[in-house]
Amino acid sequence: MDHRPSKPYFSLHPHSTMASEAKSKAFPLADPALTVKLLDLIQSANNYKQLKKGANEATKTLNRGIAELIVLAADTEPLAILLHLPLLCEDKNVPYVFVPSKQALGRACGVSRPVISCSILA
Repeated sequence: MDHRPSKPYFSLHPHSTMASEAKSKAFPLADPALTVKLLDLIQSANNYKQLKKGANEATKTLNRGIAELIVLAADTEPLAILLHLPLLCEDKNVPYVFVPSKQALGRACGVSRPVISCSILA
């Protein structure tokens, strides 16, 4: 008798339902050309000390009214930890965009760790 479950408990396939669900929630997602321009802008803002890194700092800048643009990482796991930011951005009329990689966002912010969100200041 075979006691293995008929369906696996998890999937390592990148196109699983959770991955597609996360991608549908990460809207608007920047295309590769726009992603490169955004990451360059983030590096420049960091050089001029006009950048706040992290979801908590981004929330603070939105509440204080000093945020000009919010950049979010689409591959955040779990994505729910930053889904309050698009709602707050819409309330405050601040543009926001998702980029595909939190590693690339972290490098653009000038840190060696992944960054799930950053705020470019006025």
